[in-house]
Formats: sequence, C-alpha cells, structure tokens
Amino acid sequence: MADQSTPASSVDIYALLSLRKNPDGTITRLASPVPEVPATGDGVDADVFTKDVPLNTANNISVRIYRPKNATKGSNLPLIIYFHGGGFILCSVASLPFNEVCIRMARELSAIIVSVDYRLAPEHRLPAAYDDGVEAVQWVKNQALDQSNGEPWLRDYIDFSKCFMMGGSAGANIVYYVAFRLWSLGLDQLQPVKISGLILHQPFVGGVQRKASELRKVDDPLVPYPSTDLMWELCLPIDTDRNHDYCNPMVKGLSESEIEALNSQSCLVCIGGEDPLLDHQKEFTKMLKGSGVKFVEFYDEKACHAVEFREPQKCEGLFKAYREFIY
Repeated sequence: MADQSTPASSVDIYALLSLRKNPDGTITRLASPVPEVPATGDGVDADVFTKDVPLNTANNISVRIYRPKNATKGSNLPLIIYFHGGGFILCSVASLPFNEVCIRMARELSAIIVSVDYRLAPEHRLPAAYDDGVEAVQWVKNQALDQSNGEPWLRDYIDFSKCFMMGGSAGANIVYYVAFRLWSLGLDQLQPVKISGLILHQPFVGGVQRKASELRKVDDPLVPYPSTDLMWELCLPIDTDRNHDYCNPMVKGLSESEIEALNSQSCLVCIGGEDPLLDHQKEFTKMLKGSGVKFVEFYDEKACHAVEFREPQKCEGLFKAYREFIY
C-alpha cells in the first residue's frame, strides 16, 4: 500500500504506534501509547462527572458519559455522541487526551457527551466501527423510550431532539459513514431522537496518491504518512488499498441518497492548515461542495492534526465554532 516514489521517513512507525509485527503477519499490541484514566462517578469534586456504561457486552462495546456538575434535572441540554480518533486501531474512551477533550466539551458547550468505545482494527476491521456507531445511536434512542429504566444521565438532563454526532480524525470518518447507515434505516426509526447535526473535525481520509501536505509533514509526530499508511492497511477490508471508499470517498463520490442523508441535518467540517491530511481533506470538502451538500467550514491555518489535545490553548476559535453550530 505504500508509495515507493515518496521520500523515506525517519519515524519508527511500529514504535510510534506501540505495535509489534509478528513473523506470521499478525500484530501484537504493546503498552498503550497514551495513559488511560478511569471514570469518576458523581461523588467527586469536579466540574464534570463521568461514568462508563456497557452497551454490548458480547462485542465489549461501552460508552463513557460526561455530565456537567452544574446541570440540573430537566435542563434539556444538547447531547453530543462522540467518536474518538486513533486511526481505527488505537485508543479508547479512557485514553487521557480524549477524556480531557470530552470534559472540556461538556464544560464549555454545556452538553452531555456520550463517548463511544467502538471496536478497533485489525482485530475488527471496518466496517465494524461503523456498525458500533449505529448501535450506539440506537442505544441512545432506547434510553429515550424507556422513561422508567433508561440511563438517568440522559433521561433526566438532555433534549433528545437536540442530538449531534461528532468525531475527530478517524472519529469524523465514523460519523460520516454512520450518517449514511442511519439514513438507510430511516431517520423516523430513531424517534424521539433527532440527529440535528454532524461535526467532522479533521476527518481521517486519504488515498493512494500522495499529497503535497503529506510530503511537507513527513516527520509529523502524530500522523506522518507511514503511520497513516499502516493504519489504513490494518483497518481496511483485506485485499483493498487506500482508494477503498472507507479511506477515499472522493473516488466514488456521493450518491443521491447520500447527498440527501447529509443534507437532512446540519454539517460542520473543521480542518487545519498544519495537518498532513489537509490536501485530502480539501478534496473531501470540494466533493461535498460539488455535490450540493450544505455545510459550514471552519478553517484554522495554524492548526495541527488533533490540535484539540496537542495544543488545547489554541482552540478558542474551534470551540466557538462548535458552540455556534450547536446553539
């Protein structure tokens, strides 16, 4: 899957991803590249409470819920269903960077956050993460329908007609494809839940053709192209390449039903000028515009990939865009 004509990177890609490739081609996960933190419950001195709730024990899927301490019952807060990044192969809802981002969102956006712990590749290749995303949204619907036994942090605090799906990097890719799957099932099947908007933050998309932004950032500490190449190799269906639709939706373009799905709700796309994936993301937004998809774009020319946890002090504009989109 790698391009032979592109310059070599000095990054030890397996070490970067805390993986070891075995002689038989399988992968062994080493120590997590980022620390993990437990949920706090609501008995701590914190401005945001968190708790983990099982969703599908057979597939080991769960969610972590974030509730602002100052929220009151009946406050009708918006709900953000959040999908973390990690190239489909790394991290979880407990990973410190994503936990901190969700805490900040709950606090600054005055929202309840449901962060989805979806299955990872290569043990579970795509579309497993998309399937888990659909299941998470349907789980939210079930909480709304069960007024006596539903999850109280949702039932008592949110307005189910103000739900948003949001993801960063691979999480944004998940939001994009989950939106199509929900549309095909019929949005009326989600009632009383209404997905009011999609937030795609620095979507993880790519392609076989190497882009100038990738070459400029060949030694990016988080997503150099050798890293993203390996991520795609491990998460895409076997015997496919980076022009597969899950990686490169620009090849096939959008069908009429997919355009309808995206236009059935508001959409915010956020991209950064220092992101190695920038040129792929520009092609993605060009495809959306050319297909007549209505969306709001937030562009920060100085933002690196995953700026929300790598340089959180530089995210005032980003969070302002989130707030204006949600409210």
